[in-house]
Amino acid sequence: MSRKPELRGRAARLARLFPAGARQAARAPFVLLVVVLLGGGLIGLLVLNSALSEGAFRLDDLQKETKALTDEEQSLQRDIDAYSAPDALQRRALELGMVPGGDPAFLNPDGTVKGVPSPAAAGQGAVYNPLALAPEALVTEPGPPPA
Repeated sequence: MSRKPELRGRAARLARLFPAGARQAARAPFVLLVVVLLGGGLIGLLVLNSALSEGAFRLDDLQKETKALTDEEQSLQRDIDAYSAPDALQRRALELGMVPGGDPAFLNPDGTVKGVPSPAAAGQGAVYNPLALAPEALVTEPGPPPA
């Protein structure tokens, strides 16, 4: 058997700080710690992967919704453009009984009139004729007498 050498001086004082006897570390707590850390890491990765997958599905849904809303916006913009076209505005004005105006007159700040006003061409009882889109499409009907 090997015999421990005798320590002297400073080495002896340091050796007294360590416990004497068998120095076998307990392995069960270390193994348990490693298993818990590995299990926690795997569970964390699983949760992270699930969250990323859910985010990807949400992103896909939002992209589809954005595309649908963009298509709807473009369709509505085409409708607005069609309704605001000059021929569509003229047709709608005629349907409402409006007639093209005559020459305008302007009032100056001092109250004088600039220009010579003229009445509308077709009068008050203008009705839209859907068979023709020209100004001749106006058919006059007798309206109420002017007050």
